[in-house]
Amino acid sequence: MNTELPPVAPEVVAAAVEQLTSRLRKKLDAAIETYTTLPVTTDGTVRRVRCGEDAEVTLVPGPSGAVTDAAQAQCSCLLAPRCLHRTAVLGAAPVAEADAVAEAADQPSEAGAEAAEPDGSARESRTPDTDATAGAPTGPTAAQVAAAAGLWAAAAAVLAAGVPGAGAVSQAEVLRAAHTARLAGLHRAEAAALRVVRALRAARARHDGHRLADLVAGLRELLLTSGLLAASDPDPALIGTARRSYRSGGSFKVYGVCREPVISATGYGGVVTHVLAEDGRWFSVSDVKPGGPARARGAATATVALGSGSLDHAQLSRGGLLISGATLSPDGRLGAGKGVRATPVSGLSWTSGPLSRLFARPLAQAAAARLASGDDVERAEPQAGELIGCDVVLVGAAEDHLFARELTPDGADSEGLLIRLVPANNHPELAHAANFRKLASRPGLRLRVVGRLDPDRAATLRPLAVGPVPDGTATLLLPPEWAGHADLGYDRLEGAHFPAAGDLPPVEGPTALTADPVAEAPLWRLRRLVEVAVSGGRRAAAEPARDGARASGAVALRRSGFRTAADLADALAAEADRRGRDVFGRTQQADPDGYARVWLSAAVYLSGTERALVEATWQPSATA
Repeated sequence: MNTELPPVAPEVVAAAVEQLTSRLRKKLDAAIETYTTLPVTTDGTVRRVRCGEDAEVTLVPGPSGAVTDAAQAQCSCLLAPRCLHRTAVLGAAPVAEADAVAEAADQPSEAGAEAAEPDGSARESRTPDTDATAGAPTGPTAAQVAAAAGLWAAAAAVLAAGVPGAGAVSQAEVLRAAHTARLAGLHRAEAAALRVVRALRAARARHDGHRLADLVAGLRELLLTSGLLAASDPDPALIGTARRSYRSGGSFKVYGVCREPVISATGYGGVVTHVLAEDGRWFSVSDVKPGGPARARGAATATVALGSGSLDHAQLSRGGLLISGATLSPDGRLGAGKGVRATPVSGLSWTSGPLSRLFARPLAQAAAARLASGDDVERAEPQAGELIGCDVVLVGAAEDHLFARELTPDGADSEGLLIRLVPANNHPELAHAANFRKLASRPGLRLRVVGRLDPDRAATLRPLAVGPVPDGTATLLLPPEWAGHADLGYDRLEGAHFPAAGDLPPVEGPTALTADPVAEAPLWRLRRLVEVAVSGGRRAAAEPARDGARASGAVALRRSGFRTAADLADALAAEADRRGRDVFGRTQQADPDGYARVWLSAAVYLSGTERALVEATWQPSATA
């Protein structure tokens, strides 16, 4: 993926691939790999890529910053628009967010419409009190069932092919199915499909930030959601809600908690400022647009698009707003519609008002409530949602993470919950990693932390901001203009912000969390098979059934008490190796649906069991 190119709508990519001849389709993957490295010429918002002596591809994004119409992508060669140049450049560009596509679809109807959100999403102004599921029938419509079936078929084909076989043509099938799902109103399934395509591209390009676990989770979500919808499951949660639909939120006051930089895999960059209302509700104000790391840095002090525009994100993270006529998205984002009025007010420190209540609940209780909320943890970008606050003392460091113990009210800190602190983002252009290196050299330092729980790792918190503990003992010494906390993605901690080494009390090093009980559980055998099935395809998953390794792995799982895991591993390997024969004894095409169902059963079981193990590590008895 070339992040210098503007994002492209899924249906534009899919249509371009469909127009190619079969001969050109065979060359498409190699062309995309080549064009990803070509220089991009910028002329205002226009992007140009020279693909040869007689071919130049021009992309002219719309107001949303994305290419959402086929006419916005042109090539100068004689075969255009059915040419390899144009299609390969579109395939090398990031996939546009659903919000940008929806905004473009709304452009012809200007009456009553409002401007775009700072992150590119459109605001709903005509029917603010309704959402995508209001008045919905008891089950999906016939069109939704058909769209879900199409998504299932495309996802099953990707699963059977694996990463090596899921090239641009297979991705185009998923993108076309995602577009059909959007038209049918299947917001959750569409989002899952786009995540799968992005993860596939990252895996095939071997991007540094790629995690196979992300692709596995995306395929699991896509197959599970589309499969249930295709079976007419009436659960409205399967439909999801459109991120761009806003409803009236009335009037209230919010206080800034922290800023979080955003650098997404889709070429977007910016900032999300998390704010807390007086009644304890979480909201966010975002400014995320195409631009990548440079934009994430610049957005740190960008003007907040609420009210008079006299406040920037740095000020809001340490100040407050009195909002009237608020508009709210389903995920808690504050809209900036014409009727919204926002007046800056004095902020609160982390030791007063609703912000102090963040740290009143024991960490184990806060984590249990967050894990039980069932939130979609595979979101591509940070969203509004309940962050976790706690007071800790640093007790050690290993690799990229810190060990910390929760400070207990009775002062028996050695008995507090032992947790990991991991950088929220390791991008070198952000301050997270540098700040963690400073903190790692100060065992005994006491901190007040606000962060996001990591649902995939044992007792792990990803801090977004830190501040001094209220009693002022062996803690941070921050400048007054920081108003009591440092945003770890933007503010850089220096030596003057720490107490002298002699003022830090000795602490006991970590013991229980040096090994990850989730990663080292015997379930790794099933996890490896589930991941191999995605990374290598059906043939790779069939190998244990052929070389005799299946029996030894199943025995080990059963011996450890994971009998269901053993049965699922057996079933997955056997189904992957299943081949039918016709009446003449010739091998038939393997059934992708049956294989996808067995893989999905194993993946869902694995996810649920590992989530239960993670929940157990947040209990004091598990880590003390």
